[in-house]
Amino acid sequence: MTYFDALETRTADQRAADQAQALRIQIERAKSAPGFATHFAGVDTDAVTSVADLPKLPVLRKSDLTKAQATRPPFGGFTVKPARHFHHVFQSPGPIYEPGSTDHDWWRMGRFVHAAGVGPGDIVQNCFGYHLTPAGMIFENGARAVGAAVLPAGTGQTELQVTAARDIGCTAYAGTPDYLKVILDKADEMGVTLSFSKAIVGGGALFPSLRQDYAERGISCLQCYATADLGNIAYESAAMEGMIIDEHVIVEIVTPGTGTPVAEGEVGEVVVTSLNPDYPLIRFATGDLSAIMPGVSPCGRTNIRIKGWMGRADQTTKIKGMFVRPEQVAALVDKHDEIVKARVIAARQGEMDTMTVQIESAGGDDMVYAKSVVEVLKLKGAIEVVEPGTLPKDGLVIEDQRVYE
Repeated sequence: MTYFDALETRTADQRAADQAQALRIQIERAKSAPGFATHFAGVDTDAVTSVADLPKLPVLRKSDLTKAQATRPPFGGFTVKPARHFHHVFQSPGPIYEPGSTDHDWWRMGRFVHAAGVGPGDIVQNCFGYHLTPAGMIFENGARAVGAAVLPAGTGQTELQVTAARDIGCTAYAGTPDYLKVILDKADEMGVTLSFSKAIVGGGALFPSLRQDYAERGISCLQCYATADLGNIAYESAAMEGMIIDEHVIVEIVTPGTGTPVAEGEVGEVVVTSLNPDYPLIRFATGDLSAIMPGVSPCGRTNIRIKGWMGRADQTTKIKGMFVRPEQVAALVDKHDEIVKARVIAARQGEMDTMTVQIESAGGDDMVYAKSVVEVLKLKGAIEVVEPGTLPKDGLVIEDQRVYE
């Protein structure tokens, strides 16, 4: 077993000490960017001396970036250097703009590519898009970091993809999980034998049946969890037990709509602090749900693992014509010291919407809670007080039970 670098096998104490030092440097670096100077206004950043102190800082959401980019284009003032000093500027749907660089492993994808067994001697057929969005360049950068050659194939033109893969002798595929099957099926139709033995995928669900189909064709398929803003966050190894957190990010799992960490093992929103010196996103909320797994990977990498993508944290729901947001549920919890957590349930009675607010509390007055619900959620609803520890630990703070036919 060879590792990408020695960081992957650090002890927990070594990693904690290294991260604490890197975090302090990153916070100071971020404060030099005008976007973060505004974002951190009134916050005692000096109080953050370790990863455990991160909840003292505000969460940064994509909506915050979008608003900031409208007034400080293109990056909202959240980079430490101007756009002209980056190698690339990308545009994702929104639109929202992200910087990029061809510097060695800038998006930290090389660690995943190495874990998937790709290296010198491999030719990667990169079927991620190269137009405007960064996925193509992210995976190309990772392939270069491990010494592999790249066919920048992009998407579409499947017959040409098959022909190029055959003629060049591509040994590895990079792209969405399902597009590889399109290429393989087209190759079968054309009577062409391809040389793929490895696949590195992301940007969509890798279903077990699809992975098994590739395995039966002699292709080992592993997936990563990455975003356009952050680059690689977590990745699978050959052990295929959860997704290992990258060594240059810090991941928290928080209650959706808040910056409050959940207990280990509970489902919550993935919040990431990137240690990228050029783009120091701190406590960036991905909007995705996941959970921390206990223990470490059998592959020998010692960083924490998450269970992978488990849904979206943005549970904003319209009830009785009004939007109810996770942030409002969090505000309701904060309004009363004795409330542990709350859950809003949207349902139907006849042709009418109903709203029930379940509140975990050791006591409290239903009438007082009902008044707070109206003040915070702007809607009336039934109140159901339950014992602490009763509500499901599934990451949902708004549950829509209505059936739409």
